[in-house]
Amino acid sequence: MQPNPTLQVRVARKCSEAQDICSLELHPLAGESLPAFTAGSHIDLHLPGGLVRQYSLCNDPADATHYMLGVLRDAASRGGSAAVHELLHEGQQITISAPRNHFTLHAGQPARHVLLAGGIGITPLLAMAWQLARDGADFALHYCARSRDRMAFAGLLQSMPWADRVHLHLDDEGDAQRLDMAALLGTPRDGLHLYVCGPKGFMDAALGMARTAGWSEAQLHYEFFAGEAVQREGDGAFEVEISSTGQVVRVAPEQTVVQALAGIGIEVQTSCEQGVCGTCLTRVLSGEPEHRDMYLTEDEQAACDQFLPCCSRAKSPRLVLDL
Repeated sequence: MQPNPTLQVRVARKCSEAQDICSLELHPLAGESLPAFTAGSHIDLHLPGGLVRQYSLCNDPADATHYMLGVLRDAASRGGSAAVHELLHEGQQITISAPRNHFTLHAGQPARHVLLAGGIGITPLLAMAWQLARDGADFALHYCARSRDRMAFAGLLQSMPWADRVHLHLDDEGDAQRLDMAALLGTPRDGLHLYVCGPKGFMDAALGMARTAGWSEAQLHYEFFAGEAVQREGDGAFEVEISSTGQVVRVAPEQTVVQALAGIGIEVQTSCEQGVCGTCLTRVLSGEPEHRDMYLTEDEQAACDQFLPCCSRAKSPRLVLDL
């Protein structure tokens, strides 16, 4: 599995955007340039202490002179968001990956796009709004937060030439300001596409309501920021075989496949470690995976020919991996 290319950048600007949310403006080093990116893209941020975490690019995709990130300090963080808030500072040189995109805009025309953000989920949708406005596309952006002081980039959104497409919904400012999700999602139509990003509960509610209302899967586009805990009560051990060498390793109930492979000297590149990003996607040549990711579609999971070893396990006694 080939590693993702990396590059060096400088933290040109770091500032507070809202309560517990900071933004990072990343610039190329002198004499260098940044790869272009598309709306919905993310990068891997290599943080002090060896952590690698993913964050969405939220600036205008037409301007690749810099990258902009918005990072929520999460109380349940495994160290990534705390490292961004506490250890990164202006002027610091850091390593990032080239942009990748698993959350693309629907390319078909004509189409109407509904962007639905909860909390820090605004970041990829902000880049999408920039792109859709430039393309002259029909879109609306709905941004939900608990309170105004937790709403990042609200001032920027309201200053845009397309501010009339932006609808801010605040839980603490009365019923008139809260999003009526049932009304927004209650009538699916041909050519209408929904993009959802935010906390898992918010996304589950939105996607569940859309599916109940009759939206097809082809109309639903989403990106999860974090997966659920990968170990469950009753997990058993199983074996993994490496097809190139015939090596077999036992995966204990408390281990991930990635951890078990590392124990025999086989490194699988990871990033989110929660089955969200797809970095560790690995082909399965034999056996039946037990999928616990949020990356593969239901059809891809049903094919049983690939899985994410950072979180998924096995239903069969052994998996043979294309490694």
